[in-house]
Amino acid sequence: MGFTIGIGGTRGMRDLRSATRRRVRASECTAVAEFTGLWGWDVVPGARAAGGACSCGRRDCPAPGAHPLDFAPEVPTGATLDEASEAWAQFPGAALMLPVGRRFDVIEVAEPAGVRALARLERMGLPLGPVTATPQGRAHFFVAPGAAAELPGLLYRMGWDDPSALDLRGLGPGTYVTAPPSDRGGGGPVRWLRPPALDSATKPPSARLLLGTLAYVAHRSRA
Repeated sequence: MGFTIGIGGTRGMRDLRSATRRRVRASECTAVAEFTGLWGWDVVPGARAAGGACSCGRRDCPAPGAHPLDFAPEVPTGATLDEASEAWAQFPGAALMLPVGRRFDVIEVAEPAGVRALARLERMGLPLGPVTATPQGRAHFFVAPGAAAELPGLLYRMGWDDPSALDLRGLGPGTYVTAPPSDRGGGGPVRWLRPPALDSATKPPSARLLLGTLAYVAHRSRA
């Protein structure tokens, strides 16, 4: 049986969508304030993608929905909830992006290998920082700054000559990662595999403590 929505129903649906958008904005503002106030991370408003088009407005955008907005200033470390809310209100719908290379670097690996490595590392009781998963199937391990530059040498000393053969790479200064709960590249939201905690988010672990396990699991996953 079909049904129709009257004027009151239409208005109700608009009100519901508006309330949902307000909740999403409030959630994002809270996340920004948490990142800046608790974890000491700067947050940058980022572009979003829909239908393959990027909100930056460039038709030839090389990374739709996966880059900072050039015209949007970052929300700096230490911003309060009120300050974060005021700053974010200027760019409604922006994605939460974190600059890499300041408070942390990132080791990126395929998500299935990352999930297995994370479970193994937790069983071993090794120190761990935050870990995210992207809708593109990648896992991001937050580690101490400098890891990206050190990665090839560390892997070589561990007996791995070619990091690319492991589908494992380091992200350092000049790169940005999308943070939960934001969407990346129009593929869906980034999510936490291991959320931030006070001890590990402010002082992420050295890459060398995790790299042996990550490389081994990544190798086994590709074998």
